Amino acid sequence: EFVAVMDGGFELPEAKSQLSYKDRDTLLVGGVFGEGEMTDSGYPRSVWEWRRGTPLAEATKVYEGEQSDVSVGGFAYLDRGRRYELRYRSLTFYTSSYELKVGEAAWAPIPIPADANVGTFADQLLVTLRSAWLGHPAGALLAAPADGFLGAGDDAARSALLTPLFTPTETCSLEASTETKNYLVLSCLDNVVTECRFWRYADGAFSLERCLKGEVGLSPSFSAVDAQTSDDLWRTSDGYTQPTTLALAAASSPDAAEALKALPAFYDAGGVTTQQFTAASADGTAVPYFLVSKEGLPLDGSTPTLLYGYGGFEISLTPSYSAGIGAAWLEKGHAYVQANIRGGGEYGPRWHQAALKEKRSKAYEDFEAVARDLISRGVTSPAKLGCQGGSNGGLLTGNMLARPTAGSTLFGAIVCQVPLLDMRRFHKLLAGASWMGEYGDPDTDDWSFLQRYSPYHNLDEATAYPPILVTTSTRDDRVHPGHARKLVSKLLDLGKGPSTFYYENIEGGHGGAANNKQRAFMSTLAYSFLEQTLASKNRGE
Repeated sequence: EFVAVMDGGFELPEAKSQLSYKDRDTLLVGGVFGEGEMTDSGYPRSVWEWRRGTPLAEATKVYEGEQSDVSVGGFAYLDRGRRYELRYRSLTFYTSSYELKVGEAAWAPIPIPADANVGTFADQLLVTLRSAWLGHPAGALLAAPADGFLGAGDDAARSALLTPLFTPTETCSLEASTETKNYLVLSCLDNVVTECRFWRYADGAFSLERCLKGEVGLSPSFSAVDAQTSDDLWRTSDGYTQPTTLALAAASSPDAAEALKALPAFYDAGGVTTQQFTAASADGTAVPYFLVSKEGLPLDGSTPTLLYGYGGFEISLTPSYSAGIGAAWLEKGHAYVQANIRGGGEYGPRWHQAALKEKRSKAYEDFEAVARDLISRGVTSPAKLGCQGGSNGGLLTGNMLARPTAGSTLFGAIVCQVPLLDMRRFHKLLAGASWMGEYGDPDTDDWSFLQRYSPYHNLDEATAYPPILVTTSTRDDRVHPGHARKLVSKLLDLGKGPSTFYYENIEGGHGGAANNKQRAFMSTLAYSFLEQTLASKNRGE
């Protein structure tokens, strides 16, 4: 039921805010108290308690961090009958400090590594590691009784309380988790193929009941119907050629799902297949990728092919259904490729950390290796191969333009969307300061390696670049549109105007579009550009 302000409802001004109910009449809120209460990254740096029926100006500050933090927050919740309050300071993008209040007990710091993540399940703490700790490897998920863990006097006592729920291998990583009343469901990736594991919690202990293994090209996932009262699950599944389906299942028997609904097919996927290959990167690392194409693809280099990548922030690229890719690209007999390069999360923290900061070039070497593998297999040729990426993926494709090992040597066209491109000033624009944990700090000696993968600083007049389409949004509040504007302006100054294309939407935020009509236009713009540059009959002949 909506409660109007005049009847005691809460109303906040437009802002990058955070909020959570502490109880029925108290709101925990941050981000609405002016610039002085924001971090350098543009996120809240304090938590305030605001009582119902009082002016926002009378809210009381209860917690704060430093301006140099990425963000600060707090929230309260019930977890299977237990009441928790959690406060955190995100010190960098990948490190945080936590304080927990259990019921009426006093606040207590959670003694875990700064780069670990924490959650709860009933009376258990759940700790996900990004680095090795107490004999458990990076990428592990551990459980421990919350009360005992917070009260333990040293690491030896804490270690004795830990139960591993997931231990990574060379091929298998933890991707996500969901909870029902009695089950913790883990979504894992084994060589980028989904596997779901079902842990039941009873009598103070977890037990692994079953595993469901997926298949190449499909991405099943589960979410709770009502995690506090039921073990029912929504099961969704989709893939490059399969529209999203929805089914209802019980956590105790997830393979016996009741089909409920399915999205219609938006393109003719007849004869389209999904294959998984690996490419050898410059240092010998095997880099997986998915190739989606018509069965019987001619291996003569003639197929227009679009290579997509991201490679950052421990984000995994898994199979998903895209009507736009299908209708605008695959239906025409073209090929689509998704590369699982380092910097992502496909193999857990080690895969991500292998391309952090001074090691960033590993992500670009991986992407180039996939491009070369496609060419050597005869799937496509440089004149027929395009690449696409947005945000951090825009930095990737910007480097595919500027790197001498890529450019026209590998690509016939590049689509660079809402991109990060000026690595000298990225930390001074909008949310950029929060990404120094990923890229480095250009105001320090880090600039010595940052400049090597700053596309804006690595363009020159003598190089012949492939055609590029750069798109951004005036209203992007995450990656400043100045990145895109500066790169395009420099290309024009270098005399590259005939092969440089630019579109800036005046709405849409970091997504680049504000509604489906704009999204359709932006998608059409990209695929029309790719069609004209890669699929023209005379192109490359």
